[in-house]
Amino acid sequence: MNMSLGRGTKERLVVIGGDAAGMSAASQARRMKGVDELEIVAFERGHFSSYSACGIPYWVGGDVAERDALIARTPEEHRARDIDLRLRTEVMEIDVAGQRVRARDVDSGAESWTSYDKLVIATGARPIRPDMPGSDAPGVHGVQTLDDGQALLDTLARTRGRRAVVVGAGYIGVEMAEALINRGYEVTVVNRGKEPMSTLDPDMGRLVHEAMTGLGITMVDDAEVTKILTGDDGHVRAVATEDAEYPADVVVLGIGVRPETTLARVAGLPLGHHQGLLTDLAMRVRGHENIWAGGDCVEVLDLVSGQERHIALGTHANKHGQVIGTNVGGGYATFPGVVGTAVSKVCDLEIARTGLREKDARRAGLQYVTATIESTSRAGYYPGADLMTVKILAERRTGRLLGVQIVGREGAAKRVDIAAVALTAGMTVEQMTALDLGYAPPFSPVWDPVLVAARKATKAVPAGS
Repeated sequence: MNMSLGRGTKERLVVIGGDAAGMSAASQARRMKGVDELEIVAFERGHFSSYSACGIPYWVGGDVAERDALIARTPEEHRARDIDLRLRTEVMEIDVAGQRVRARDVDSGAESWTSYDKLVIATGARPIRPDMPGSDAPGVHGVQTLDDGQALLDTLARTRGRRAVVVGAGYIGVEMAEALINRGYEVTVVNRGKEPMSTLDPDMGRLVHEAMTGLGITMVDDAEVTKILTGDDGHVRAVATEDAEYPADVVVLGIGVRPETTLARVAGLPLGHHQGLLTDLAMRVRGHENIWAGGDCVEVLDLVSGQERHIALGTHANKHGQVIGTNVGGGYATFPGVVGTAVSKVCDLEIARTGLREKDARRAGLQYVTATIESTSRAGYYPGADLMTVKILAERRTGRLLGVQIVGREGAAKRVDIAAVALTAGMTVEQMTALDLGYAPPFSPVWDPVLVAARKATKAVPAGS
C-alpha cells in the first residue's frame, strides 16, 4: 500500500543521504517544483549535511581552520527551503513494493515508516576496514564523513604519543599522511602495493614514493597488514605485518572505500561488479521508474574503456544530484559518464591522472603505446620553473588518447584537465599536438608539457596502422 495517498496531488520525494548527491538532488528538485507540488523528506544518519568530504584531510592537517568551513549548506538553510532534513536518522530498510522506508532515530532508537512517491538513494561509500584482529580498536580510524574527521581529531587531541601509521597509500592514505605530518606526527605508511598511488602506473608511483620519503614519511611498500595490536587498555599500540611491527598511537585506514549499498542489495535493487547501484543515463535505478541513485553508491560508465567503474568523488556526486533533481522535478537531464580524472597532493608534490592506466587498457583488451617526458611548469629561464613528469597512453592502431598521468610541483596537477577534455572529445594524440593552449613564460614553456608528451606518443604510434 502506498502510504502517500491522502496528500492530494502533492508528491513526496524521500532522499536517503544528506551530503553532496542527496542534497543536490533535493535542492534541484525544490527549484523545479514548489512546496504545493512536492514534499521533500531527507534522512541523514550523521550530524552534518552538504559538506566537502574531500576537504577533511586538509581540516585534519590544519590547512582548514574550522570544520564549518567545509559545510556548503547547513541543515537550517535546507529547512528554510522547505526540505524536511532529519539528521541523526538512519534508514534501515527500503520496501520497494510498498514504496516506503523504515528509519531509526540514532539517539532514541525510535523507528517509523515514511512513504514515498519518488526515492533518491545517496548512501555514499564506506571506508574499507580490513577483516583482522584490532581493526575496530580505539585509535583506529576510517575517514569518509565529517563525523569521521571529528572523531579522528578528538583522538589526536587525547593521544600523548606522536606516532601514526597509515594503512594504504591511495588518495586517502597519501592525503592523511600529509595531514599527520603537518600535525607533527612521525608517520609510517604501510602499503600492500609495490608503489604508492595504485591509481598511477608503478613507474609514476615511484616518483610519489621518492617524494614522500623525502618529506620524512617512512614508506613500507609491498607489505600486507596482518593485525592491529592493542595495549592493556584496549587502545591501538602497533600495526603488524608478516615481517615487522610498526608502533602506533593512532592508525588511519586509507585502503579505499566501497559503495554503501547494503540497503539497496537487501531491497533487491541491481548492483554491478563493484557492488555499486546500476542506473541509466538519467540516474534512474535500472528497472525502477520511481527510484534514482547517485554519488559514491553508484557505478558509472567509463567513456574511455566502455566499462562500468566505481569512482568516489564529490565532483561526480554533485553532478549526479543535479541530474536527479532535474528529472525528479519533471525536467530532463543525463549523466553520460566519466573519464576518471583525479588530482591530489602530498605537501608540495602534485599528482594527477585521467583515463586509463596500462593495466586498465590491458583489461579492456586495448593495445597501446606509451610516452613519458620530463618538462617544466614554466619557461626554463623564468624563476620558479619546476620539473614535472608526464606519461601518455595512446591506442596503438588509431593513436586515440587513452590516459595521462602527471607528477610534479606547482602547476602540474591541473594540466590534466587538458587531457580530460581531449579524452571526452575522443581526440588522438596527433590532434592534441595542434591544440591552441595559452602560453606566456610565467605559465608554460612554448610547448606545454602535455603537448610535448602528445608529440612523443604520436611518434610511438606505428605509421600506417
